[in-house]
Amino acid sequence: MTIWLDGALRDTGSAKVSVFDHGLTVGDGVFETLKAEHGRCFGLTRHLERLTRSARGLGLPDPDLDEVRRACAAVLAADPMPLGRLRITYTGGLSPLGSDRGDAGPTLVVALAETTRRPDTTAAITVDWVRNERSAVAGLKTTSYAENVVALAAAARAGASEALFANTVGRLCEGTGSNVFVVLDGELHTPPLTSGCLAGITRALVLEWTGAKETDLPFDALRQAEEIFLTSSLRDVQAVLRLDDRVLGTGPGPVTARALRDFEARAADDLDP
Repeated sequence: MTIWLDGALRDTGSAKVSVFDHGLTVGDGVFETLKAEHGRCFGLTRHLERLTRSARGLGLPDPDLDEVRRACAAVLAADPMPLGRLRITYTGGLSPLGSDRGDAGPTLVVALAETTRRPDTTAAITVDWVRNERSAVAGLKTTSYAENVVALAAAARAGASEALFANTVGRLCEGTGSNVFVVLDGELHTPPLTSGCLAGITRALVLEWTGAKETDLPFDALRQAEEIFLTSSLRDVQAVLRLDDRVLGTGPGPVTARALRDFEARAADDLDP
């Protein structure tokens, strides 16, 4: 694997980040995950815009987007695998052992790992833990992912690939690494950003391309939904066929199937929509 670290390509043996990096010690960092196919990544401009928004939300300096683009291009060119997960990580850099940030400047890492295409369907669970829609980092894609690790492990134990959260007032929010869409009375809905969910890149495109509505929904809407699907950079559009002990069907429903087909067709036409 070839990795970009602070201005240069390195191999895995020489790509080392200090144990005093603030991203490691306190989770002071932001990141983006992109789908990459045969040396080309999808939605780079939107991902870089969100990277900048997340960095500003943490009070980090704006990332040098020209450097990030160079880094992505270099890593992709070094190993143009059929399907990969391209990860951009941007942290507070060398800092004291505490919450105060140092003055050494940020750390930038870009890495690529091979992955496989996700299945069109999956299972999910609901969890009792909640998203705090009033948090200082609500809606930011930060490296502080411990609660997602715990919830995703619970999903894996239940034979599922995702766990879905309500927020603190009992409204439908998001998954550990995905946005959620539901079909109610034949209409497609997804929670608004005010729910505390991440402004997903795939979420935004599905909203634009399907005419789905942003709707403040109770968490129980998952129980009433005729169809449920998840979106993320690597899932694209993925139907949920089992939620907890409820079976929703044997394949993607008609609304989900149309969204899946439309997304695949539109994404193939434009790699940076």
